Amino acid sequence: MEHIKKAIQIIICCWIVTSCAQEQNPNIIFIMTDDQGYPVVGAHGHPWIRTPHLDKMHAQSVRFDRFMMGSTCAPSRAGIMAGVHSIKNGVTHTIFERERLNLEAISIPQVLNPAGYTSGYFGKWHLGDEGPYQPENRGFDETFIHGAGGIGQTYAGSCADVPGNTYFNPVFKHNGTFVKTKGYCTDILFKSTLGWIQSVKDSGKPFFAYLSTNAPHSPFIAPPKYQKYFEDLGFDSKVAGFYGMVEHIDDSMGQMFQQLEDWGLMENTIIIFTSDNGMTRIGCGLKGFAGRPQVQLGTSKDGNPMMSYNAEMKGLKGTVNEGGVRVPFFVRWDGVIKEGRTVKTVASYLDILPTLADFAGAKLPTTQAFEGRSLKPLILENDPEWEDRYLFQHVTRWKHEADPDEFKWGEYSVRNQRFRLVQGVLYDMEKDPEQNIDVTAEHPELVDSMKNAYEKFWDEARPLMINEEVPLAAEKPFHVDYNAQKASTGIPDWEAPNLKWKESYEGGPTGLDN
Repeated sequence: MEHIKKAIQIIICCWIVTSCAQEQNPNIIFIMTDDQGYPVVGAHGHPWIRTPHLDKMHAQSVRFDRFMMGSTCAPSRAGIMAGVHSIKNGVTHTIFERERLNLEAISIPQVLNPAGYTSGYFGKWHLGDEGPYQPENRGFDETFIHGAGGIGQTYAGSCADVPGNTYFNPVFKHNGTFVKTKGYCTDILFKSTLGWIQSVKDSGKPFFAYLSTNAPHSPFIAPPKYQKYFEDLGFDSKVAGFYGMVEHIDDSMGQMFQQLEDWGLMENTIIIFTSDNGMTRIGCGLKGFAGRPQVQLGTSKDGNPMMSYNAEMKGLKGTVNEGGVRVPFFVRWDGVIKEGRTVKTVASYLDILPTLADFAGAKLPTTQAFEGRSLKPLILENDPEWEDRYLFQHVTRWKHEADPDEFKWGEYSVRNQRFRLVQGVLYDMEKDPEQNIDVTAEHPELVDSMKNAYEKFWDEARPLMINEEVPLAAEKPFHVDYNAQKASTGIPDWEAPNLKWKESYEGGPTGLDN
């Protein structure tokens, strides 16, 4: 009888421990690459890219096979950060002050903070380089960023990174202070993210880490050994840089997973991997914006041609065709997701904030009209009810001081589960994923419905495009602040965290690790 009582006590204790673990809010790590797009993952059918760690994550995750972003960088980031379409938050370009996220927008960390989360942002911000727009003033507790839309970039107005910055040994702004790092940019961003996680993992509070790599964005420079691998196969330097950066990201993902496992964090951490828009045009080797026809980029070591690959889609970054906006979206949660599963339901970047809030047990403020939905049912249930909807996209990117209304019916698209309407032409994405066949005449009522819905969306958004007539700033904050710090206190070396990390690059641009 006594052994039965002990067995019951053990069962009750196990139940209590399990219940407590389930009630604890999960940590969240959100990783987004720049310009990678959907095709450049081995698990997505790519014939020769080597991404074993992403392929493994794909196998272990709930993966959304039809996940849609915006067509370029800052618009996607604005929609993710605020859960509201970019043009309703003033973001209609990547430069010209039109990349600045409305200061009244409520951000992800501001939603998660009341639920007890501490938040860190690492890498490419691209939602405004002026002080009030920076991530430390949008709810993030820790920040480690570069300026503009890329390391070393500078444009008319305020959008600019540190002058002369490079992918090797770059300067970053760490919690408001510029620091000089040693190594390759992607290594540094993964290490800075993991270093912060190391510092907060035992605090008793859940954490939200947003890691936004600048790779594989132009100028397409990979660590030397990754670059050389593809150049030796006949790739030109830009294309070799793009694919080399992707393979290096994959290696970094593998190191990150190992470190999280060593810390015992995998069971209660949601890890999301995605990209900010469709695949880049120049770096991928494809010509034009359509993403076809295929071209030979190099020759494999066994003599086979290495052809370009766009996953049987039309469009690349900068278009509203499927290939311009479709991205990988993997959700791995070892403590809850026991086996991989593919979700075919069309989902949107506007869904990210509501989803994170739902998993975190955070309430969405009623003062902001969030446009997305929580994807939690699609992640945790096999066949949940899901009402179809229209998703709207526009390339925006009209010239500085142009009238947006002149571009209303230009490069726009409306997507539901089955169809995509592109500038008035309808495609059946289930029967014709490459968008070769115009079915507009076969579905006139649907076309009218989509056009009317889009017109309503535009009319609602037009008064909210608050950055259209803003004059270009006379100063570039990253230039001004960097030069002032350099003249007064200097630029200190970054104190890298103590982690197990195999560097991809050491020394100068000609260095190779062992």
